[in-house]
Amino acid sequence: MINFRTKAAALGLLAATALTTPALAAEKITAVVIDGYPAKALWVQEITNFFIPEVDKRLAETGNYEMDWQESYGGAIVKPRGVLDGIKLGLGDIGVVTTIFHSSKLPSQAISAVTPFVAADSVAVARAVDEIAKEFPTMQKEFDAQNQVYLATGVVLDSYQLFSKNEIASLKDLEGAKVAGAGLNLRYLEGIPDAAGVRGGLTDFYNMVQTGMTDYAMLWPEAAQTFKMAEVAPYMLKADLGAVNTKTITVNKDYWDGLPDEVKGVLREVAVLYRDHVAGIAMERAGESLDAYVAAGGTIVELSPEDRVAWAEAMPNIAAEWAKELDDAGEPGTEMLNAYLGKLRDAGYAPVRDWAAEPTN
Repeated sequence: MINFRTKAAALGLLAATALTTPALAAEKITAVVIDGYPAKALWVQEITNFFIPEVDKRLAETGNYEMDWQESYGGAIVKPRGVLDGIKLGLGDIGVVTTIFHSSKLPSQAISAVTPFVAADSVAVARAVDEIAKEFPTMQKEFDAQNQVYLATGVVLDSYQLFSKNEIASLKDLEGAKVAGAGLNLRYLEGIPDAAGVRGGLTDFYNMVQTGMTDYAMLWPEAAQTFKMAEVAPYMLKADLGAVNTKTITVNKDYWDGLPDEVKGVLREVAVLYRDHVAGIAMERAGESLDAYVAAGGTIVELSPEDRVAWAEAMPNIAAEWAKELDDAGEPGTEMLNAYLGKLRDAGYAPVRDWAAEPTN
């Protein structure tokens, strides 16, 4: 016979024990996130607003791990050009590397920079570059050499445009001009008579134009709005040079090797979501930023289709040169270039110029 009184007492004891015994606490993992750019920069904002909360949400589903995020931006640990070395040395665990500053160490990351006048679409370019990075080992090997693990590509600009202190109407107005740029995009000026590129970064362009160090700055409308370029460069030449991947989320390799597999998986998944999220915002803000530029006193002049073709044809074939350099180094540069252009064609974008052709002398 069952002793119901004894059974009830036992159940009561179990219930009381459950209420007083703490659940297993999630393992806490510290992550120092760095970028040299200020928190107001689009991609940095979305690390805070999207990437971190999304990682937290996914880890909370199992409750095994909890991240202790320590964010440091705007030069507190590294300057904009210093993120690659900062992550390499372990000054930060996770960072957003501005790859355009490191063409010698990360040459394959230039794949969209060497193919201008193809796609003014940050989403299409981000996906194409990221697929190339995962289909070919080259990009990941380059980051591995910098003691880092590649997570995903970031495209934060819909298209490079030119911002000027003086009125501009055509390609001819660029002859003899000094243009501020961030890296390989300065090669776009080759073929324009007496035009000269001056290297700088987003945080420098305002002063470079204001002081007359340069006549133009090459950047995109959302960044122009963020950094108030209309105050010093009230003319924009809408050349639609195209979207370029300039950001990559990476993780210090030593730190990565010590992470649980569950956390690694979540970081990889969320990095891809962040890729599409940021690229989508860039496209959404593109039109708004142009409107804001005009509202702030800016004037937009659209480069004619004929001038766009003439500009592209005047350049050396920087894409074919890029591919050959990788080929010569034992990497599949030509295959990567053809695959990348094929992905963009499949997405509906045909180049103004056939960048896969052999370079001309």
